[in-house]
Amino acid sequence: MTPFRKRNFIVSLINDAIWDLPAPVNLSIWWSFGSMMGVMLGVQIVTGFILSCHYTAHVDMAFDSVVHIMRDVNSGWVLRGFHANGASVFFMCIYVHIGRGFYYSSYQYVGVWVSGVALYLLLMAEAFMGYVLPWGQMSYWGATVITSLVTVIPYVGQDLLYWVWGGYTVCNNTLMRFYSVHFILPFAMIGIILMHLYFLHKTGSNNPLGVDSDCMCVRFHPYYTVKDLLGFASLGFVICMIVFYYPDSLGDVNNWIPADPMKTPLTIKPEWYFLWLYTVLRSIPNKVGGVVAMFGAIVIWLFLPILHSGMFRGLAFYPHSQFLFWGLIGVWCGLSVCGMYPVAYPIEQAGQILTLSYFLLMIGIPLTQGWWDWLIS
Repeated sequence: MTPFRKRNFIVSLINDAIWDLPAPVNLSIWWSFGSMMGVMLGVQIVTGFILSCHYTAHVDMAFDSVVHIMRDVNSGWVLRGFHANGASVFFMCIYVHIGRGFYYSSYQYVGVWVSGVALYLLLMAEAFMGYVLPWGQMSYWGATVITSLVTVIPYVGQDLLYWVWGGYTVCNNTLMRFYSVHFILPFAMIGIILMHLYFLHKTGSNNPLGVDSDCMCVRFHPYYTVKDLLGFASLGFVICMIVFYYPDSLGDVNNWIPADPMKTPLTIKPEWYFLWLYTVLRSIPNKVGGVVAMFGAIVIWLFLPILHSGMFRGLAFYPHSQFLFWGLIGVWCGLSVCGMYPVAYPIEQAGQILTLSYFLLMIGIPLTQGWWDWLIS
């Protein structure tokens, strides 16, 4: 392929993928959160690369290097503020994106949905490893607790744990491995995002009514680039407010204490975006059962296309499912709140009830749509 043809091919590809992409006429602002996540990924990669130039992946120097970035590097506190809080904003966007996909039954586009779930799992791993790097108290003990979950794997669990640690406890080898994987995972995420976009452009976008929109489409530009620009401006306002006025509001103050293997914090808890999974994990009074339930809370998303029984796509035509959906949102918030507190009465019992409710609603919402169709037919 000649350079001229190659250039024309790239221009044509970008034009078909963004400029002249057919899009349903009735997309709302909720469809802008996918592009917001793309912006946040770019912010995370750029700020993470700059921070890596000043970070030292060693247990004796990691914490001090973070303090050095905050105090001595020009605008270092801004860079770290955007990177650390950018992870939280990224999860805000992805949870809204997933919730929108569930509400409007976008999971029926199986390729798009499965690649999105894979992206969420990669994001979980990326965020967890990034949380370990400052090497504060919560970083160290969080790494100890979460990595210990691999021991539930029969026969090889303990050996696998030592391999992950690079020793017989969380140590310098663990930190260096997490740093390396944290640096390379975003590029794997880019690959999954491209796959996600490929399936999206192949099937077309869903819409609030869930109807076939082939004959009711408009060009992506300028109709939806304007909406995306509004979303980007709102996103920038939110993250700037957090970074410049409340930089530590979404983190744990204990992580400003250097890691001490001889002193366990009174409560060990993850960042807010993992609290709901943490509650599911500890709601089962068995380590293996807790790990299975925690991963099952995500894997169940993959079964939604199979469980869907409704005649229509989305919840616009199912009043009872809309009610159950907002109940599911309440359950998710309740799980997150329970994860903030130690396991004691009544938090333990509330967590178990909410965990059971979560699985029942995830299964019940798509299944009961067929019952509603039968009732009104």
